[in-house]
Amino acid sequence: MLITVKGQTVNVETAGSGQSVVLLHGWGQNMEMMRPIFDHMKEWFQVIMMDLPGFGESEEPDTAWSIQDYADFLSEVLDVYEAENPILIAHSFGVRIAFRYALNHSVHKMILTGAAGIRPHHSMEYYGKVYWYKIKKHLGLIKGNEGSRDFQDASSIMRQILVKCVNEDITPMLSSIHTETLLVWGTLDEQTPLWMGKKLAKKMPNAALAIFDGDDHFAYFHQMNRFLRVLDCFLVRERTDYE
Repeated sequence: MLITVKGQTVNVETAGSGQSVVLLHGWGQNMEMMRPIFDHMKEWFQVIMMDLPGFGESEEPDTAWSIQDYADFLSEVLDVYEAENPILIAHSFGVRIAFRYALNHSVHKMILTGAAGIRPHHSMEYYGKVYWYKIKKHLGLIKGNEGSRDFQDASSIMRQILVKCVNEDITPMLSSIHTETLLVWGTLDEQTPLWMGKKLAKKMPNAALAIFDGDDHFAYFHQMNRFLRVLDCFLVRERTDYE
């Protein structure tokens, strides 16, 4: 269903009743990645999922939004559905938004998988390779596309948003996020390596880490049945209260 919030058209789907659960997909994805979770959770909760602005059927922002802009927009959408103190279930880019939202709003619980938000640390060898690459590019020795596949596939405005996003680091604010949080991680995740999950679990006051061995950045999707069982265990009190 397309709705307009503060002049921005966004594709939103809702079902169920009770405690609100909000699903936030990753970069380059859309809400269909969250469909199995939506279908599973709607029996016990009011579930809300959307194509984030710039993805799926939702229109792109007119300007290069920051993560805070996305979090503020999420707040406006949830106001439409009177969704207070929600449970947030998010993947990758969606986790960045969840973090920012949780810093300024009441959040009941969070389940975060392949969580982005920590800037990677690089060796001197890495920076040397980057510097040498820039020199060769300046001399015209390198031609063609540059940047990640996500960057290459994005429109001009979404490229600007992506650059803003990857340069933000949530690390200094992690100790201020007291929401009870379950982190779900694949051991073979190359986009957000496991060390990031361990760091989040250490820095966040009420976080625990569940590891899916032998899987990657999309471990939650590849092992959806397992992921849903983990959700059921983490939210067993909320389900019991509803029943």
